[in-house]
Amino acid sequence: MFKYLQQIWNSKDLRNKILITFGIIIIFRILTQISIPGANLDAIRAVINKNQLFGIFSALTGGSAKNFSIILMGLSPYINASIIMQLLTVIVPSLENLSKEGEQGREKINQYTRWLTIPIAFMQSYGMIVLINSRAAVPILPNIGDPAIVLPVMLTITAGTVLLMWLGELISEYGIGNGISLIIFAGIIANIPIAIGQTMALTQQNADTLIPFVIMLLVTFILLAFVILVTEGQRQIPIIYAGRGTRGKSDHATLPIRVNQAGMIPIIFAVSMTTFPGVLAQLFQNSKSEILKAIAEWIGTYFHVNSPLYVAVYFLLIIAFTYFYVSITFNPDQVAEDLQKRGGYVPGIRPGKETAKHLAKISNKLNLWGGLFIGFIAVFPMILGSFFTSLQLGSITMLISGAGMIIIVGVVLEFIRQINAQLIMHDYSKFY
Repeated sequence: MFKYLQQIWNSKDLRNKILITFGIIIIFRILTQISIPGANLDAIRAVINKNQLFGIFSALTGGSAKNFSIILMGLSPYINASIIMQLLTVIVPSLENLSKEGEQGREKINQYTRWLTIPIAFMQSYGMIVLINSRAAVPILPNIGDPAIVLPVMLTITAGTVLLMWLGELISEYGIGNGISLIIFAGIIANIPIAIGQTMALTQQNADTLIPFVIMLLVTFILLAFVILVTEGQRQIPIIYAGRGTRGKSDHATLPIRVNQAGMIPIIFAVSMTTFPGVLAQLFQNSKSEILKAIAEWIGTYFHVNSPLYVAVYFLLIIAFTYFYVSITFNPDQVAEDLQKRGGYVPGIRPGKETAKHLAKISNKLNLWGGLFIGFIAVFPMILGSFFTSLQLGSITMLISGAGMIIIVGVVLEFIRQINAQLIMHDYSKFY
C-alpha cells in the first residue's frame, strides 16, 4: 500500500490532478456552509430532521439543504437534465444522429444538457422553497409570496447549481476525471461522520440502541462488499473475428455485459416517482377541498416512507426502470450490426438478427438480476429499520443509504481505475 501511494506521489501529473480534485472538493464543502441571507435556519433544520424525505435529499446534497445553502439543489437539476437528454436522443432523430457523431456530437449534447439544467434548477428551487416553507412552523423566509424576495433567492440557488456543475467539469478536465460523480460522492461521504456522531450520542442516552447500531454497521459493510461484487460482475460473451489474427487465423475476444448495466439511474427514477405523491400530500394537507385533504391523509397514512406499500412500489419501480433505461442505452441490433461490419460473430450464432436476439436475451436476463440487486440494496435498509422499530430496539438509520452505496462503490472503483491508468501512462512516458 505504501509503495502504491509512493508511486502516485512520484508521478507529478497524477499528483497535481489529485491535488486539484481535492482542492475543488474542499471548495464544494465550503459552498455547502454558505447560507442564503435572511433564511430561518432553525425552522429549516426542524423540518428536515422531522421529514425523512428531506433528510435523504439533504444527505445526497452534502447537507446543503440543512444550511439552506446557495447550492441548495446540489447537482440534482443537472442529473435530471442528463436523464431527459438521454431519453430525447432516442425519441428525437436529430439528437440520435448527433450522438453518433463521436466526440463532437457528445460535446454538443453536453452543451444542451447544461442549458437545460438552468430552467430545471430555477423551477426546482421554487418547488423546494415552497415545500420546506409549507412544512415549517414559522416562515423560512420573510414574506415568501413577494416576488422581490423569492426571485433573488431562486436565482441564487440556480447560480449555485451552475457553479457546482462548472466545478464538476473542472475536475473532469483538470483533475482525476468523473467530476460530477466525485462531487456527489463527496456530499454523501461528508454526512457519514455526522451520522456516526449523532448515533453515538443516541446510544449514550439510550443503551438499547447500541445493539441495532452495531448490527447496522455490520450490515453496511456486508452490503458494501455485495455491491462491489455485483458492480464488477459481468457476462463475457465470446467473439471471434475471422482472419484478423496472426497468419490469417481467427482472433478471439469477448464482449462484456455488466450485471448492473443501469447503475443508480433506476433509483433516481423510482425516487422521483415515489416521492411525488408525498410532495402533493404535503401541499394539499391544508387544502380547502375535502377530497384533496382526504387524499393527502390517505397518502400520509399508507404511502409514507418505510410503509409496506411504499417499499413494494419502490422495489417494483426500480426493476421496471432498470429494463426501461437499459432498453434505451443498450441496442442489441446496433451491437450486432457493428460486430458484423468488423467481421466478428458469436460462436454458434449466425451474424445479424440471430446475434441481436442472442444479445437481447442475455441482456434481459442480466437486467432481471441487476434490477433485483438494485431494488434489494435500496429497500433493505428501510425494511431493517422498520424491523428494529417493531421490536422496540430503537430507530437507527443506515450510515449510507442504498443509493449512496451504489454511488460510493461506483465512484471509488472508477477513481482507482483512473489512477491505475494514469500510473501506466506515467511508466510508459519513461521510455520516450
